[in-house]
Amino acid sequence: MASLLKTLAKQSSGLVGSSTPTATRNFSLVSSQISQHTAKWMQDTTKKSPMELINEIPPIKVEGRIAACEGDTNPALGHPIEFICLDLKEPAVCKYCGLRFVQDHHH
Repeated sequence: MASLLKTLAKQSSGLVGSSTPTATRNFSLVSSQISQHTAKWMQDTTKKSPMELINEIPPIKVEGRIAACEGDTNPALGHPIEFICLDLKEPAVCKYCGLRFVQDHHH
């Protein structure tokens, strides 16, 4: 992440009216806010992290080879639709919400 901040600071130094120290200070502020946000999930061990909660949901069985995930039945609460190929044996994971899908084989 530090190298990303340095790269962004270098790119912004060529802008009119900007200087590298100011740009670096702004990126450091963002980095600090991100780490504080993430730290709140790591401090309280009595609560489960969002990924632990989503992993408790069993894989969703789908008829056919393609699953369509929108994250929620309500479009206002979901994410952009993702079509997921289910050709592999292990569950396929939605890149937006982490829900897992498997192909339901009927014999």
